[in-house]
Amino acid sequence: MHNTSHPNDKYLYNQQIALWLILCAGVIFAMILLGGVTRLTHSGLSMVEWKPLIGIIPPLTDMEWQTTFEKYQQFPEYQKVNHGMSVGEFKSIFMFEYLHRVLGRLIGVIFLLPFLFFYFTKRIQSGLTPKLMVMFVLGGLQGLLGWYMVKSGLVDNPRVSQYRLTAHLGAAVVIYAYILWVAFGLLSVNSSSSSNERGLKRFAYTLSGLLFLMILSGGLVAGTRAGFAYPTFPLMGDSFIPPGLFNTDPAWLAIFEDITTIQFNHRIFAYVLFALILSFSFKILRSGIPGKLRTGTHCLIALLLTQVTLGISTLLLHVPVTLAAAHQGGAIALFTASLFVSRCLSDKDATN
Repeated sequence: MHNTSHPNDKYLYNQQIALWLILCAGVIFAMILLGGVTRLTHSGLSMVEWKPLIGIIPPLTDMEWQTTFEKYQQFPEYQKVNHGMSVGEFKSIFMFEYLHRVLGRLIGVIFLLPFLFFYFTKRIQSGLTPKLMVMFVLGGLQGLLGWYMVKSGLVDNPRVSQYRLTAHLGAAVVIYAYILWVAFGLLSVNSSSSSNERGLKRFAYTLSGLLFLMILSGGLVAGTRAGFAYPTFPLMGDSFIPPGLFNTDPAWLAIFEDITTIQFNHRIFAYVLFALILSFSFKILRSGIPGKLRTGTHCLIALLLTQVTLGISTLLLHVPVTLAAAHQGGAIALFTASLFVSRCLSDKDATN
């Protein structure tokens, strides 16, 4: 079903759908931030059941809170980490995870209801409906992946698997990026496609891909708590290259499981991206390209410098919750600017 009305109506409808998608992406951004805070406050394992339909209602009475707390006491996090915790202390960690799950359901509502409105009023252009349906399905699968992640911390070791944590974060970023990519296309942010800009487009796409990998690297740092290992900068301990790198059998496993290697790789990733983003930005600014692309590039530089400052501060101050959450948010913001610049450099006839 698609719109067949006046071209001006089509433009207006595209603007409406784009703004709705940007709103959805904004709420997903908040969801990623709240997920980070939930992890940083060690709240993610406080809800030991998954009730996707009736789980919207939290414990309301003292008896319900006591029952919920008794369920939590049966699992390793209470027994090995929080033994002796009071009901009041449990409520504080429970609410972070509860709000995280409720926000996930709210995103579904914010997406589904406007989609149905746009669909039945025939405001969705030809070819866009399948993309919107894919977004909705991916959102539902993300909820399942979140519970799969939580389950890994309810067995013996009261910490979720870094693999599942990174997958959950990566999936959220993929959904976020896909929504924004479609929205930017509806807003027609594309520039012309001279041969010079086509070269810049490849550079921009590469940066976006590397930033996504950097975010996944951050997920491994978070999942293994590797940020606490070497709270020094620019050296790791007494040297730039610390002893014990890739000290696993097989060696490649250290990329995912050895905290020294994980932190070292995250730092090297940061150095490479810092140089590449500045190089790319100077190419854009020196080319004299005006408009949205130039504005997006200025944002890219500003967010890069902010993110570097946040990353170093988080490390040196031993990963305080506020700074660490800001660092995660900064990574998504920098990735967003990269997506916008990449979209500006896309061919005009690229599909949304």
